[in-house]
Amino acid sequence: MSLDESRFTALADEVLEHLCDTVDDVLGDEIDADLHAGILTLSLSGGGQYIINKHTPNREIWMSSPVGGATHFAHADGQWVSTRDASVVLHAVLAAELNARYGAGIAF
Repeated sequence: MSLDESRFTALADEVLEHLCDTVDDVLGDEIDADLHAGILTLSLSGGGQYIINKHTPNREIWMSSPVGGATHFAHADGQWVSTRDASVVLHAVLAAELNARYGAGIAF
């Protein structure tokens, strides 16, 4: 079932805020997390940047990663899953990439 715009916006805002708060709490010394107008920017120490944003027309969250490139995620069964491979989940991908770089044990 497709999400209506208001439900999508609420879910997307919630996940972006959660990602921002968690990264800031766990890796605040290593990553500058900034959430503004539905765009989460994670600037990494030593270079590199994640951009994670709402894409309302498609009801998706888009992530640009310095590790994995661009991925689009749609909401399904309470998770944000890749539109290309439903086994790929936003939270897991981001946690795995950040943990590989910082060894922080971050979990969303």
